[in-house]
Amino acid sequence: MYSYTEFDDQFLAERNAQFRAQVERRIDGSLTEDEFKPLRLMNGLYLQLHAYMLRVAIPYGTLNSAQMDQLAYIAERWDKGYGHFTTRQNIQYNWPELRDVPDMLDALAEVKLHAIQTSGNTIRNVTADHFAGAAADEVADPRPVAELIRQWSTDHPEFQFLPRKFKVAVTGAEADRAVIKSHDIGLRIVERDGQQGFEVIVGGGLGRTPMIGKVLYDFVTAEDLLPTLEAIVSVYNVLGRRDNKYKARLKITVHENGIEDIRARVDAQYALIRSQFSGVDQQMLARIEADFAAPQFKTAPLAAYESAYTNDPVFRAWADTNLADHRAPGYAIVSISLKAHGATPGDATADQMRVMADLARRYGHDELRISHEQNVILPHVHRSDLPELHAALKAAKLATANIGLISDIIACPGMDYCALATARSIPIAQEIATRFDELKLEHDVGPLKIKISGCINACGHHHVGHIGILGLDRAGVENYQITLGGDGTEDATLGTRTGPGFSADAIIPAIERLVLGYLDLRNDPTETFLQTYRRLGLAPFKAVLYPEAQANAA
Repeated sequence: MYSYTEFDDQFLAERNAQFRAQVERRIDGSLTEDEFKPLRLMNGLYLQLHAYMLRVAIPYGTLNSAQMDQLAYIAERWDKGYGHFTTRQNIQYNWPELRDVPDMLDALAEVKLHAIQTSGNTIRNVTADHFAGAAADEVADPRPVAELIRQWSTDHPEFQFLPRKFKVAVTGAEADRAVIKSHDIGLRIVERDGQQGFEVIVGGGLGRTPMIGKVLYDFVTAEDLLPTLEAIVSVYNVLGRRDNKYKARLKITVHENGIEDIRARVDAQYALIRSQFSGVDQQMLARIEADFAAPQFKTAPLAAYESAYTNDPVFRAWADTNLADHRAPGYAIVSISLKAHGATPGDATADQMRVMADLARRYGHDELRISHEQNVILPHVHRSDLPELHAALKAAKLATANIGLISDIIACPGMDYCALATARSIPIAQEIATRFDELKLEHDVGPLKIKISGCINACGHHHVGHIGILGLDRAGVENYQITLGGDGTEDATLGTRTGPGFSADAIIPAIERLVLGYLDLRNDPTETFLQTYRRLGLAPFKAVLYPEAQANAA
């Protein structure tokens, strides 16, 4: 992973000292809340429904064990003993006292972490495929270029006051595990004639007006990547709307002007600025790439793994759902579910964080990743170590075998925490997971992604859920709309709204009818929910979702 330089350390120290002085001025009344707000947002500090919330960046989702241990310490020392991992590969602390935030930032800096640009109308935390550097289908590890983009965008003098927040995601594989088509800029490493470059996608985003990104360039060389990104953001900075925050995102700029017009403007801007990029960025990239060298993979007999897989059905169920193919022989990628049935999706206690840090040290070459699906990944584990690792996860209540299944739900904090939310998300996710655990149908149902948002801002990615749930306020009553057929992969698709929403009491039975209906509609157990929906369309699912409407129509 990236090693901070003396400059990096000094930059963080000065930035934190500056914010400490600003906090002191807020506490003594020298700054009003209105004056303090833009300053705190530049440092990732929000004022939520009940308390302040500090959002900490985990750049491209990569952590080592010392960093995870420090996140645990911060949760215990200054919060309520847990943290919440988000869909943007961040961690949020929901209960800090304002006077403690500077100490929290200093503690983060000790392990090369920060909260810079996790808020505000600027380029946010750059995210990446959570299997980066390990996936068997990877063209190249996307994290070095993600780190280059992070350095380029941090405190960039032109891009601190954009029309709206701006999000970038990078993947190095054909399979899109980073949801790049729902970002302002999505990058995919591709090969052409033996040369590596980037497919550049722009104008994606969810929220109030969801849109799938469009290909701006199908191939940009590594040397041309940063000037191309600078040209894109510069064009957006000038052209993006500032008269209406609901129409300020790049997706609206692309929609209103058309992709051809945007491409022409970017081409023109690129021609103006290209000479300013002398190749220093490529020298920096070479240094960064050295920091991301693969670990020294080991070889060992697989007898212990094979015996456990054959003789232990609990281990086998976990292995079948929570392991993914690794590029190195004998290794696996381990996904640790933060979605135990009835738990809050994405939450981890300080003790659980320490367990995961220790497992990374013992078995995982000291690497962890945070996924946009709010789980934790050990990207490099030899299969011979998996039985011992699984036993340790079970003891920590971290061995839920549900990755990609119905209880592996993405959910935003909703009205339990967020001042913008119009409905609760967490209880709905908990009730769905608990209900299908009671029915013992989860593994029979197979791959199914449910995503829940507590408001139109779509932090729970409901638009790209196979089943998406959007919580809204209808005359003071929580109402939950359902969308079907969304997909956040390389085949990205926005879900289709099914019809009238459901009350909080009715939404769980509605989801149950929907899933049981799918089991009757599928051709065979190998046909997934999404495949069945794409084969049959909305009508048969709508019929099982609204049986009274069907009866009345008859």
